[in-house]
Amino acid sequence: MVREQRRLLIAPSRLEAAAAGMLSLSPDESRYLTRVLRFGPGDGFAVIDGQGSLWQAQLHDADHAQLLQSLAQPALQQPAPQPALVLAVAVVKRDFELVVRMAVELGVDRLIPLLCERTAVLGQLKPERWRSIAAEAAEQCERLWLPCIDDPQPLQEVLAEPAASTALRLWATTRQPQLPQLADLLPDQALDPASAAVWLACGPEGGWSAVEEQQAQVAGWQPLQLGPRILRSSTAAVAAMAGLAQWRWGQTRC
Repeated sequence: MVREQRRLLIAPSRLEAAAAGMLSLSPDESRYLTRVLRFGPGDGFAVIDGQGSLWQAQLHDADHAQLLQSLAQPALQQPAPQPALVLAVAVVKRDFELVVRMAVELGVDRLIPLLCERTAVLGQLKPERWRSIAAEAAEQCERLWLPCIDDPQPLQEVLAEPAASTALRLWATTRQPQLPQLADLLPDQALDPASAAVWLACGPEGGWSAVEEQQAQVAGWQPLQLGPRILRSSTAAVAAMAGLAQWRWGQTRC
């Protein structure tokens, strides 16, 4: 019986410390391999560094794994996906962890949690928890590049962040049926991968304020609609990310 090959995301600094390819496992990693997956010595899995590289590995004992390739010669190596997809999304009350997970699975490269005029949250913000969820999602969906999950930022700081001249900055809004849809604003030809990125901002429950809409327009963000219905904030972010991911996938196949 052939087992599905699972993946462990290991930080590059830990991989560099692996003497002769022998990797020390954390208690959580050991528990996952030996108790959840019921792996024993000799069972194989993959190790990824979140920066495009993958190595085959075997469990040596409960606390160690052996890499089967040298660090300098991984079994698989991929360049970072281009253009980069940046999702700036307002923190929502209950679904934000799900937004993070789905955005990572769909291919987001940077996720910026936004604090907006109408942001409403329950309890404390948990960026470290979101990063843990992003790592789990990257392992599950077999990504080799771990996305960046920023600390929560006020919307004004993101609007003021300088962008490359080739970056496309899109602003999802509602109740303006004359606006173009997402597909109308995405270019037919690939953007310059050296400097290009596509940014998409999705607002909070209750929508953007009039001041925020004006600030985005002044900052050069292009407004768009996501369809004829008013979507929940979390649904809008995931739907928009799916559209961006499908577009980029199509660009790479051209």
